[in-house]
Amino acid sequence: MTENAQTAGVDFHCHLDLYPDHEAAIARAEAARIYTLTVTTTPKAWARNQELTRHTRYVRAALGLHPQLVAERAAELPLWERFLSETRYVGEVGLDAGPRFYKSMDAQKHVFRGILERCAEAGNKILTVHSVRSASAVLDMIEQYLPQDRGTVVLHWFTGSKSEARRAAMLGCYFSVNAEMTRTDRGRSLVRELPIDRILTETDGPFTQVDGRPSEPADVKATAAAIADIRKVPVGAVTAAVRSNLSSLLARHP
Repeated sequence: MTENAQTAGVDFHCHLDLYPDHEAAIARAEAARIYTLTVTTTPKAWARNQELTRHTRYVRAALGLHPQLVAERAAELPLWERFLSETRYVGEVGLDAGPRFYKSMDAQKHVFRGILERCAEAGNKILTVHSVRSASAVLDMIEQYLPQDRGTVVLHWFTGSKSEARRAAMLGCYFSVNAEMTRTDRGRSLVRELPIDRILTETDGPFTQVDGRPSEPADVKATAAAIADIRKVPVGAVTAAVRSNLSSLLARHP
């Protein structure tokens, strides 16, 4: 998009509709000129998110069905399918094999397969994907159900292994990195190894914090600085790479 050249940063995974004042959160992201992908956790939230971002310059809404909600909301998949034609952005979707959600894994896989298949049919979709304790299964399903020429996955807050990250890159995936990933030895080691031409930044706000408050899109500037520190490069090189990566991603799916 043309406005990408004027962006001051990229927050490719944020939940603006979960802030106390949804409209004000959008307005702050716009004022900060942060290209923000605001994800939804249920298709029932889509209409309001679409309404508030239809005319924004920097904020885009994604259509989601969060894996942690599938146990209660799997029946909303047809509703998700109904709205898919209204957006090129999909998320938050994926799998979660953590202890609280493992029991719904079969239902999660059914929903995620349906999402991948519908995206492949539609073409030109960009997906932000959750893969907690399930990176291998997520990559298996991406490989099987979403050909690289039919859509692109951005792995949000990726916590898989380095070998899984290499496999993801081979499958055409991008990675959105947040500040929490840069605060652990394991996360820093992974961030150091990710291909620079596949890195985007994110906050996952309000689920992450900065100085005791929920992260906001403007906080991605600090994330870019942390990535630069980890990789021993100037912060300007990271911000330029992220901007270039966003341009490349959007160009793949006009």
